[in-house]
Amino acid sequence: MNEEVNSLNELDSNSSPEQPIQPTEPKIDNLGRSYATGRRKDSTARVWVKRGSGVMTVNGKEMPIYFDRPVLQMQLNHVFEIANRVKEFDVMATVKGGGLSGQAGAVKHGISKALSLFEPELRTTLKSACLLYTSDAADEEDSVDLGGRRI
Repeated sequence: MNEEVNSLNELDSNSSPEQPIQPTEPKIDNLGRSYATGRRKDSTARVWVKRGSGVMTVNGKEMPIYFDRPVLQMQLNHVFEIANRVKEFDVMATVKGGGLSGQAGAVKHGISKALSLFEPELRTTLKSACLLYTSDAADEEDSVDLGGRRI
């Protein structure tokens, strides 16, 4: 193992053959659903997605009734538009904490994560659209008191 290498070409020839990258398997339960937890600010959402007709239920209510502002509805639909999966998945979510805006962000984050578990090939698309990241708002609120200054 302690071989002397004089050039980069020798290094490539000495390295072990790389294992082909295995595609990740979808994580789907017995009922055909994928589960993920989404977070934003003080809100936490538990989200299940499954193949369906595009019905979204949040805390037992239809999505347009729970999130009655069009901007919040667009946030949730944005995930499916980016993934080109409009009206292909049913969503069931429970969300608590925070206000409606934070809750919509948490559900959006949960949908993105659950979709990437249901169809792992969507992960790069969702990640490039920054849909798999949590916001730094909660971290910023908990930071050390800087006398009114932000980080």
